[in-house]
Amino acid sequence: MDPAGAPWCDPRRGYGYGYGVGSAAQAPSTMRQPQQQQQQRQEAAAMATGGVLKRTVAEVEQLQQALYLRAVRQRVAAQGQAAHPPIDIGAVLARAAASRGPGFSGPPSTGFTARLPPQPSSTLSSLTTASRMAAPPPQYQPMQQLLQQQRQRQMVPAPRQAAEAVSMGPAARPATAREMVLLQELEKQLLGDDDDGEAEAAGSACGSTVTSASAWGDTMQELNNSIAALPSIPMASPATNNRNNTVPISRSPPVESASSSTASSTASSSPPTTSASSRQLLSEAASAVAEGNLTAASAHLAVLKANANPRGDAEQRLVAMMASALSSRISGVPPSSSQAQHLADLFGARQRAACQLLHDVSPCFGLALHGANLAILDAMADHRAIHLIDFDVSVAQHMALIQALATRRRPCLLKVTAVADPTSRFTRAMTDALAATALRLKRHAQQAGVEFRFRAVRCQPCEVDASRLGCEPGEAVAVNLAFFLSRVPDESVSPANPRDELLRRVRALGPRMVTLVEQEVNTNTAPVAARFADACTHYGAVLESLDATMARDSEHRAMAEEALGNKAANAVAREGADRVERCEVFGKWRARFGMAGLRPVAIGQGIADRVKARLGQTRPGFDVKVDSGRLGVGWMGRVVTVASAWR
Repeated sequence: MDPAGAPWCDPRRGYGYGYGVGSAAQAPSTMRQPQQQQQQRQEAAAMATGGVLKRTVAEVEQLQQALYLRAVRQRVAAQGQAAHPPIDIGAVLARAAASRGPGFSGPPSTGFTARLPPQPSSTLSSLTTASRMAAPPPQYQPMQQLLQQQRQRQMVPAPRQAAEAVSMGPAARPATAREMVLLQELEKQLLGDDDDGEAEAAGSACGSTVTSASAWGDTMQELNNSIAALPSIPMASPATNNRNNTVPISRSPPVESASSSTASSTASSSPPTTSASSRQLLSEAASAVAEGNLTAASAHLAVLKANANPRGDAEQRLVAMMASALSSRISGVPPSSSQAQHLADLFGARQRAACQLLHDVSPCFGLALHGANLAILDAMADHRAIHLIDFDVSVAQHMALIQALATRRRPCLLKVTAVADPTSRFTRAMTDALAATALRLKRHAQQAGVEFRFRAVRCQPCEVDASRLGCEPGEAVAVNLAFFLSRVPDESVSPANPRDELLRRVRALGPRMVTLVEQEVNTNTAPVAARFADACTHYGAVLESLDATMARDSEHRAMAEEALGNKAANAVAREGADRVERCEVFGKWRARFGMAGLRPVAIGQGIADRVKARLGQTRPGFDVKVDSGRLGVGWMGRVVTVASAWR
């Protein structure tokens, strides 16, 4: 019996693989000597030609469909690969291509897209390319003729098969047994063979299947090692079988330079049918954008945008949103009118109104603002006059604060000072809405029985001081920085670093409480690939949370998602000063506040319990928890927003 470590052994069944016609069962240990010699001669003759694999009707049909799909992808990829030579591994795959019989160029059958397995890696796409180069496919033949030819080839003696293989192209070194096993494993992974049960019942061993991600990776690594050891060999031109008309074909470029070009091979004329395939194609488009391969990125995005469904489920909406964001980045190179229009929309009144609506309808945003209000109320419990300095007034937050003050059942004064930075491009939309905002808040305060004053001040971050803001003795000063600091430029944009300067000015006011509410996502200094991945996870969680609170066809939801889309586009598609929303994770905010001389005030479990009580028990997907003195609000384990308190 063959040793367990032999490359032709299947450890799952104990069968011995014979690379001859069909399959070979395990030979008994008591086989006579003449029978052993005859079997060895058959195996040697079969291995010299690369072997012939039996195919069922389903397998041949799947092979036909897969090869047709690869042909379409190669035509798409060829547009972006003119500067790169094709990958040559013909020395390994020539025999395997010959043994599989003629290729196929006909259209796929009905329903093929739904049965197609997940897209293979770029390396596997390269393998398919080289196998087609080694054996150019003939014209499409009917299925009955194909099956008849397959049966005839199984009955042809090994010497005749060898002669046919030689006539197809230049000779290459015989494939080793280990390489043939690897090729069979890759082929089964590509076609999604699930006939192991039938093959085992028939007593045949057609090949082994890679059943785990680690095994698949090991197989690819071993085959790559085999390819790397091969020298460049001459290869016949696809248009002729003349062995004298050969040109040297070099091996593929390094993985770093080939990754973006081979990524375009996954862009198919057939649309993605599952959310997983759409997300994979979206990820490859982002990788191509990060590597500067705009041709491949455009091919991927064309497929995604043609089949986008911005009114579908949360996953479909996310794919449509992020595909639009990447397209905005491509259309903005070089800078164009679309980029100027994007910035105009981001600074406009509609975007501000949509963000205000988002704070009101999304628990991920509204609960964080409520936590900041509770921190302010706890710090001001013993003070009658409260002076709240706000750099971006949120109507929902202030109305909730007024209502909470009304429940104290004792006289109190709430004075709100709205600070507008004349150098910020967001200021115009805010100042245009201040009059209506002030009127709405005054009416609500009058109904609640709370004395209310409102004034607006225009000054830059470096000009903030107590006298300019109208601070008076006896007032308890609180500063609210909800969703504002991320729009103030930092040291990566301006040498003056207005973000840190503003924090130092706030500390000089001597406030009893400073509240910070920001999205927990890094869109500041991270590279585009990291920003895209983080934005996908972040905004995907927000969209899923909206599914749990609002109808898909809601007009308010459409407006809120429009605001999210503009934020995502700015985070992914813009660089330099044009990336005006630069969110940071809590760890970075903590470092900035510490350098400005502000110390954290822990948000206790009592505040978290009150926030949970506001949420109620009917929305189990939302998370509200206190971690290291901060209040995190999220969806299904993903923290979306963080509220923190400082002094």
